[in-house]
Amino acid sequence: MTAGLGVVLLMAAGLSGLVHCFQPLFSFNGNSSAHSDITLRAVLRKTAEVCRDMAASEGRDFSLTIDDSLTTDKVQRACSSPGTSTTLLSSVIFQTSMFDMVFGNANVDVVFALSEEHHFDDETFQGGRDVITAGVAAVKASVKLENFVAGRWTLGRVCHTLQDFYSHSNWVELGKKAPYSALIRPDQPLENLADGSTPTCRNCEGEDCDNNILPDLMQQGLLTSGYFNIFSSVKPAGKCSHGGSFDQTSKQDPVGGINKDDISSSHGSLHHAAADLAVSATLELLEDIRVAVGDKNFLRLMGLSQSSVLCFVIDTTGSMSDDIAEAKRVSFSIIDSKRGTPQEPSAYILVPFNDPGFGPLIMTTNADVFKDNINKLSANGGGDIPEKCLSGLQLALTAAPPSSEIFVFTDAPAKDAYLKSTITALIESTKSVVTFMLTDVLASRRRRRGSSHVSSRKMNQADAQLYRDLAQASGGQAIEVTKSDLTAATSVIEDSSASAVVTVFQVVKNPGRPDHFTFTVDGSLRNMTAYVTGASSLTFNLTSSSGLSQNSSQSSGPLASSTTAGNLRRLSLNTDNQTGSWQISVDSNSPYSVKVIGQSSLNFIFYLLEAHEGAQAHGDFNLKEGRPLSGGNVSLLVFVSGSDKLKVSEVNLFDSSGPTEVNGSVQLIERGNFLVTFSGVPAGNYVVRLKGEDSSATSRSSLSSFQRQAPTTIKTSSISVTARANNTNVEPGSTISIPFTVATTNGGVVNTSATDTFTVRANNDRSYTSSSPSTVTAAAGSGGAANGTVTLTVPGSAVSGTDVTLTIEAENAAASDVNYAVLRLSVVAKVTDTARPVCQVVSTSTNCTSSSSLCSSSHWEFIANFTDGVNGTGIDSITVRQGNGTLNTSTVAGAGGENFTVVTYSASCCAQNVVLAAVDNVGNVGKCVGQVRESTTATPAVVEAANTTTAAVTTTSTGGHTLSMSRCLWITAAVYLLWK
Repeated sequence: MTAGLGVVLLMAAGLSGLVHCFQPLFSFNGNSSAHSDITLRAVLRKTAEVCRDMAASEGRDFSLTIDDSLTTDKVQRACSSPGTSTTLLSSVIFQTSMFDMVFGNANVDVVFALSEEHHFDDETFQGGRDVITAGVAAVKASVKLENFVAGRWTLGRVCHTLQDFYSHSNWVELGKKAPYSALIRPDQPLENLADGSTPTCRNCEGEDCDNNILPDLMQQGLLTSGYFNIFSSVKPAGKCSHGGSFDQTSKQDPVGGINKDDISSSHGSLHHAAADLAVSATLELLEDIRVAVGDKNFLRLMGLSQSSVLCFVIDTTGSMSDDIAEAKRVSFSIIDSKRGTPQEPSAYILVPFNDPGFGPLIMTTNADVFKDNINKLSANGGGDIPEKCLSGLQLALTAAPPSSEIFVFTDAPAKDAYLKSTITALIESTKSVVTFMLTDVLASRRRRRGSSHVSSRKMNQADAQLYRDLAQASGGQAIEVTKSDLTAATSVIEDSSASAVVTVFQVVKNPGRPDHFTFTVDGSLRNMTAYVTGASSLTFNLTSSSGLSQNSSQSSGPLASSTTAGNLRRLSLNTDNQTGSWQISVDSNSPYSVKVIGQSSLNFIFYLLEAHEGAQAHGDFNLKEGRPLSGGNVSLLVFVSGSDKLKVSEVNLFDSSGPTEVNGSVQLIERGNFLVTFSGVPAGNYVVRLKGEDSSATSRSSLSSFQRQAPTTIKTSSISVTARANNTNVEPGSTISIPFTVATTNGGVVNTSATDTFTVRANNDRSYTSSSPSTVTAAAGSGGAANGTVTLTVPGSAVSGTDVTLTIEAENAAASDVNYAVLRLSVVAKVTDTARPVCQVVSTSTNCTSSSSLCSSSHWEFIANFTDGVNGTGIDSITVRQGNGTLNTSTVAGAGGENFTVVTYSASCCAQNVVLAAVDNVGNVGKCVGQVRESTTATPAVVEAANTTTAAVTTTSTGGHTLSMSRCLWITAAVYLLWK
């Protein structure tokens, strides 16, 4: 790689601070709206609307007022299934999903900082619409494959570009009060665009830019947007600029700008109008996706769930028969006991692994499909002892939603131990918890079925330590049992499948030493469980807030009932009327762990942030991928759910091996979001702990103190890894190049005089062909940076909607430090079918009377025809969006080669409206609207002959044209046109 490319990459990394749009995450400028505000307002409102409509169709009440005061907690409660009044609810899963969209949105300012198409700069309206429509197609393709995580990230990026249109163009200045629908409808023309030679602006009057758009442009209703460039002031003569201190074109006549990014912008007086229109446009986009994917899948895309996924990664080699049988038993038990309840898993994931193969990954929302696939597992083969455990785990980590709990069943060492740092990177990136069920550790391997020999190889301590390290990094456990004791150990799976599970306290001691630990039991906690893992010689003593004690020799006592399986002690705690500070003392010189969980709606999630370059001017952040830098400052976005009456008093980073504790500065942003900053964090392995007070009426005690701990470990690094893909969507059969930069840091900043060689590893979860340098070197005079490129080739057979996760790791020469970058790419086939299905009215017939009291005894019928044209991808589904009648469809072939779907809809005259929606195979949506009403133009003869009130049916075709027909008989002309 040339030095010039490295300079460009480093410069692009710095451009993340040159924000020329609504602020990505936070707006510190008065009451301005950021992209995150706009996105969350729209997502919460549309999610609530879908829940309201589903409740109405099921005859259920829905009492939530849908406005801009919605919160995740409010929407979660209102959308909860019937019968959840006594079930603990947590909005953390929902909020995590929304953050996927928010960070996908903000990522546009990092990856596409200077792309005019992604920001509607430089009058690139067609390019901007192409970005939107390609992204929407990618979202729909991802949902079709149930790749909801990939769909959320893509949706966030699409929303950014759509929202920027209203800040960067003169749509608001033209007096428009509704969104520009053509931006999400590629079959409609973009009209009234100012051409390249048309002047659009004049100089601002000093600091006043309110009237800098030319009056002639406004009178003609022509659409323009501002030019933006940070390097050059050159722009076409007479054109408007974006404006702002980084925009060099705004210093060239005509000077000034027209953006409405915040209230201090050139046209800041219109900021709120632009933000409101951006919300409306986002709602329109979400509605289009909703109709295309259906209500249930839309809510899954939004991440509205009351429970997490059930995810198993299972070794299927010859000695695993007992383990597979237990995995079946415990999964079936969970499914059967929770089916149809709010605690039913939101999805099911199964990844088998063997040697040499692993997978395929099965991901489904259908419990019976999961049951069928796990039922088909059998133990056979395997050859040598080690198996491809980490390859299977990699698939699960990239497919499962963030913060999932994954259970791995194996009795073998990992043949692919070289993936350890990749798995660690994915664990830290996704914050998923991995628990290993290890059977017969240190025992001889049994004879494999189909094998002609008995192996003397054992899973020794080094083999097991790999799994222990990964479990510790994720906040999970490495449970080591005999096969006969496995049933007693899998109770931890059932514990984790309960609703609203939170981690109160967790610590790992390696090397072990006697110690005591305190944790706080608050009034919102229920069904608390403690796990202690360690050597058989380990002993412990538990003391409650009231002073009662119980030691490890008591299987049943005043504080807990306990069971032992292998290295696991499970304690079911009795915390009734004993809120406050508890203590557990452990006596062991061998490694051990302590974990305390419970059920509570009060929980939190966190994200690592990094400040934009030039943050003094903008004060905003974006999501940080990879580890924070040792000795540098660390920023967290912390979201706390479950109560609107809580106060966060303390957030700290705790390293139990030190023990080192770094306290953070906590700043409330809004709606349960806190910005927490830490200064000069030393090298170490940290967990995030949060403490506070809850004064809500649901607390069972006057003591309101609470504590929570995030399971995932944060490890600092002195290596910086930066990678940027020039596109986040990749077509099947294409190759993408991803440049990356690696550098050594000191005190959180790049050491520009360092000369180091780094080992590079690039892995992707789809096993796509890729290439990368094995090492990169920061030579003298390079500014401390080493550059390289990873190429990734997507096979032509890849299905549109697939996602691929690429991990780029860099390790120092001493192999003592590693950092990484994780990139998520969507595989999207180019969509050539952009036309929506067309509706043609065939007929309406009715015997509806004018008496509303008699409406239930009479019916009307509406017949229409949908077609996707000769060159379309074909009709995939037709649904009733409004109406409670009966829908029947049939397919006929037209003489011109196109297929027609004939729709017959019949309903009671009490329901005189119908909205039908047709979706083709790439997600284009067409609608047909019908309405029965009394006619004021019918002739007496027609009324008399029909002996009924004449009906008028108004239908709207997908092209936006309205047809009106006033007949009570079949429209023979339309029938003729249909079948001619």
